[in-house]
Amino acid sequence: MFAYIGIFGILAISLNLEYGFTGLPNFGLVAFFMVGAYTSALAANAGFPYPACIILAMIISAIIGLFVSLPALRLREDYLAISTLAFGEIGRLVIKSEEWIAHGVWGISVPRAIDVSGAPLLTLSLQLALIFSILALCYFLVQIIVNSQFGRIMRGIREDEVLASSLGKNTFKYKAQVFALGSALAGAAGSLFAQYNRFIDPFVFFPTVTFSVWVMVMVGGPANNLGAIAGAALVQALERGSRIAKDYLPFLPIDPQNLRIIIIGVLIILVLMYRPQGLLREGRVKTPALKVSKGA
Repeated sequence: MFAYIGIFGILAISLNLEYGFTGLPNFGLVAFFMVGAYTSALAANAGFPYPACIILAMIISAIIGLFVSLPALRLREDYLAISTLAFGEIGRLVIKSEEWIAHGVWGISVPRAIDVSGAPLLTLSLQLALIFSILALCYFLVQIIVNSQFGRIMRGIREDEVLASSLGKNTFKYKAQVFALGSALAGAAGSLFAQYNRFIDPFVFFPTVTFSVWVMVMVGGPANNLGAIAGAALVQALERGSRIAKDYLPFLPIDPQNLRIIIIGVLIILVLMYRPQGLLREGRVKTPALKVSKGA
């Protein structure tokens, strides 16, 4: 469960960068997660070391994200959401149908990044260390970006794109860069997911993955990266915990996995009603103080 918290924490930060800070409703996040997973899997099977696999996954995901953003970002927000959702499903169907890409519906096995022979506990510990190290790296990278001048422009686009444009900012360029960066982070999460599970197939990458990440961000707090990680931990605890509870609580009148859906639905309603800003609200941006000369 902790490994999935780290992986989905990176995905939540990715979506938070796009939607929370910039206002881009990406409903095709799972597509870039999938691209990262398959790129890393194919590279690992070709004999590349894992650092090269995850870098390739991020680069390919970023390139595809940029390519998708060029036409999609010219659409209004609601149409942008629909187009990204469609792209995510089209990508999954292409991989499912074309066996030459990665064995189609049969899936592909993936070697682990770290595998200590005869020591499964040590292997698991090192896997967790790898996942959470990359999560921490992504968190600090995004924090640096959102607290910079670039981040202030992102917030300006989110609040009033017309006003940002009137101040001479090329909002389309900034949005495309954010989309590419968010796609790269999703690709890193996909790479970690593939090597941790050691097997991937198209049936893993349904649109429900994107919706689950949206719940994490909305519950944790849009425009707050710690909130996004907290939301990922909460939702993953419910999702993974329900699978464990199924074996230990057979007397429940309802399947724990179905109960999970009910609990998450009620949680979303309560958050939207009583804390629409999420568990952790957006922090204030530190702006440099203006220096006033003595003679002014």
